[in-house]
Order: sequence, then C-alpha cells, then structure tokens
Amino acid sequence: SFGDAVKDGPLTLGLHKRGSFHDILTVTGCKIADEDFSRILDEALRYFQEKQIPYFHKGSHEGYLRHLLIRKAVKTGEILIDLISSSQIDPAAEQTLLSEFTERLLALSLNGTLTGILHTKNDSLADAVIDQGTRTLYGQDYFYEELLGLTFKISPFSFFQTNSLGAEILYETVREFVSAAGNGKVIYDLYSGTGTIAQMLAPVAKKVIGVEIV
Repeated sequence: SFGDAVKDGPLTLGLHKRGSFHDILTVTGCKIADEDFSRILDEALRYFQEKQIPYFHKGSHEGYLRHLLIRKAVKTGEILIDLISSSQIDPAAEQTLLSEFTERLLALSLNGTLTGILHTKNDSLADAVIDQGTRTLYGQDYFYEELLGLTFKISPFSFFQTNSLGAEILYETVREFVSAAGNGKVIYDLYSGTGTIAQMLAPVAKKVIGVEIV
C-alpha cells in the first residue's frame, strides 16, 4: 500500500503498521520476499517521491496512488507488476507519468523476467484492490507458473498460491492421501480458484469437478 508512516509525512510504500489502519511502513530488504520485490518497490517509491505524487487518503478519499501489486513465479521467474490508482489526475499528465514509470521499471536489473506492467483504476472507497479497469502498459497481462509438471496461466487477480514450492509439497501430500484411498472417486474442488487442486488430483481420480464463481 502507498501512504505515510506519520501524518503528513513523506510518501511510503509497504505494509500497515501493526494495529494501525492509516500508517504505512516502507518495507526494505524483507528476508522472506523475493529480492526482485524489494528492487521494484524501491524504484517505484523513489520515482513517485521524485514526482511528488500524492497517495489516496482513506479519510478524505483524495489522492492518486493506492497499491502496488507484484507477482513472480518461482519456477519460470516471470514477473507481473500492477499499479493501482484512483482516477484523480489529469489524463495527459497521467499518460506521461505512467510512461516514465514503465521506463524506470524496465531499466531495473532483476533476477527474473518482467513480462508485464499494468495499470488498474480503483475509485472504490474500500481499502482493497478492486479492478475497475485494467490496461497493459508493457508486455502482457498474465504470467506462467509451473506446479508438479503442470503449467498455469495467471492473471493479476487470479486466486493462485503465492508460495509455489510450498504449494507443491501440500498438493503432493493431498494426492498421496487420495491415491491411498483408491482410484475411481469423484472429487469436488470447491472455491477452486484457478483449479490447481482439481488438476493435481485428476491423475488419481475418476473425475474432478471444480466449482468457482470468480
């Protein structure tokens, strides 16, 4: 989230301060996140601080910057970035701003491959990432990840496990349980998201049915 750590302080980009609805602390050098996340976060924050772009205030509902969404596949190394903002900006100025922002990101030295940079509009009052229109600034609006030999095409808002290596262990364990119970069973994957569990269990089931409304 974009915000500030103290009232009327400099722009920050990171996580909510513990116990606070308003304060956002810039996260630098996180030890459990991919290094590319930190590099992208640092560059995005530096750029918007230079341009003195205001963040969207939760109280007044005024401002532009809301969230920065970054997704990276562990197996393929593909990265997708989505800047979420309000529409409170002159369209011509926004075009220049986003064009320069894209150039700054493309100039970064990353371990992974940047496959897409997106911009999502969100004028909702809720403090959440809500897609009210997304356009592609660079590349494509999806990336690929691999789990247990299967390849998944993932959009910025796809419900997909963020820890691919952990997901493989979890899904492999579930598959072993199902296999031990004997083949020929019909399995229902409720709230299936992108259908990862259903597809992982397909080899050891008679039939799988994924149920999802999103």
